Amino acid sequence: MEKWVVALLAMSAYLVFAFIVGVLAGRGRSFWSVSEYTVADRGLGLVLMWFLMGGTVFSAFAFLGGPGWAYSKGAASFYILAYTCLGLLPWYLIGPKVARIGARKNFYTMGEFLGDRYDSRAIQVLVGVISVLAFIQYLTLQIKGMAYVFNVLTEDAIPIWLGALISYGIVIVYVATSGVRGAAWSDVLQGILMLLVAWVVGYTVVYSFHDGVADMFRGIEASRPGFLTVGAEGSGMSPMSYTTILLVSVIGFIMWPHLFTKSFTTTEKKIKQTVLVYPLFAIFLVPILFIGFAAVGVVDPAQLTGPDTILPHLVTHEMGASGIVYGLIGAGALAAAMSSADAITHGGSVSFGRDIIQPLKPDLPERTQIWIMRLSVIAIGTVAYYLSIFGAAGLVQLLVGAYGSIVQFAPAVYGALWWRRGTSTGVIAGLVAGIAVNYYFQLVQPATPLDINAGILGLIVNVVLFVGMSMVTNPAGSRADEYIKA
Repeated sequence: MEKWVVALLAMSAYLVFAFIVGVLAGRGRSFWSVSEYTVADRGLGLVLMWFLMGGTVFSAFAFLGGPGWAYSKGAASFYILAYTCLGLLPWYLIGPKVARIGARKNFYTMGEFLGDRYDSRAIQVLVGVISVLAFIQYLTLQIKGMAYVFNVLTEDAIPIWLGALISYGIVIVYVATSGVRGAAWSDVLQGILMLLVAWVVGYTVVYSFHDGVADMFRGIEASRPGFLTVGAEGSGMSPMSYTTILLVSVIGFIMWPHLFTKSFTTTEKKIKQTVLVYPLFAIFLVPILFIGFAAVGVVDPAQLTGPDTILPHLVTHEMGASGIVYGLIGAGALAAAMSSADAITHGGSVSFGRDIIQPLKPDLPERTQIWIMRLSVIAIGTVAYYLSIFGAAGLVQLLVGAYGSIVQFAPAVYGALWWRRGTSTGVIAGLVAGIAVNYYFQLVQPATPLDINAGILGLIVNVVLFVGMSMVTNPAGSRADEYIKA
């Protein structure tokens, strides 16, 4: 039997298992409960929270984009480890306050939280629109990753469009049926698999082409001086670009609505415990980067359709691995992509239903709300699927671009919790301007001043307008005190 056929069978077996776990996670729970679908009745435990939050960073971006950046940009890829360690730290302060407020006011989304704090339905809808657009961009990254895996590991037998459709179609079904609980339990399965595969594959690749990790890095430094130092001649990234990409990722991490709203799914104690153990994921990411570094000097860039395909290329063209190994690596990569895709898809559906539709029609029955959120899973997935097949951006570029939008929520969130003077006018002005600046430098003028990340430039404008406009308009008053004292 040909290797790609064995790989296809192994990946198919994994997909069937993931589908069963995801669908059964919602068994015995209320199918028509908004609370169950959105926040699992606020009852997720530490293990589920760790895998659910960790699955967001250990995604197609890490499993495929991480090795791609290590291979093409060298030391610049270390930012992935840095922001994994630091990104969740702000949640230690933000999460418990948000959890207390959310439980008291029965919130499910960031839009509800900010709309209530600033007494503005417009803010809630604006947050919903920005969130859904960023979710689609982030989701496109995951679907691209799934498609790469199927296509390369089956030696082009499964085309890009079909691989993406099969794997992401499964995600859509179990998210639509089981909500956040389906995503959480699937992430436990996917997390265990991808972590095991990452370590086994990472060190196997290193020792296949080098005498060890130290030998690998010595060889790279000798053949490509500066490649392993950010900002040096021969480096893949300037110090300013590296610093601001790291900064936008750390500030923006917990601003992702699907992560922010996990404050509503558990207790204050579980939030703090999750933050303390979360940096372990950075350790698990180390061998993923080794895969890309090991390929430097081994694989000619001309052999690749893009740096993001370096992992499957190594397995299929350089290592002479068996079909079973093909399938295990493919299953690990699919697990990484799906563990993020399910949480993002669920977050997008909740934002669409609760932050965009409900404010426009507040009297919707609970059953109708559930139908809207479940149908929006399909709608959001369809748009992201289309962009993943016909879009050209790389995996890391998609992620960084999405962060540039999401980080713009930070002034409003921190202002809601710690600055009494913040107003709805300031929030809206800052958000709109920050988003506009971010997209201008992403889509119109990619070259930014001083090589500063576009999201940080937008955030600077955002903060100035948020503070300035808030100082000349009337604050929310007693409602601000309620949030600050929470």
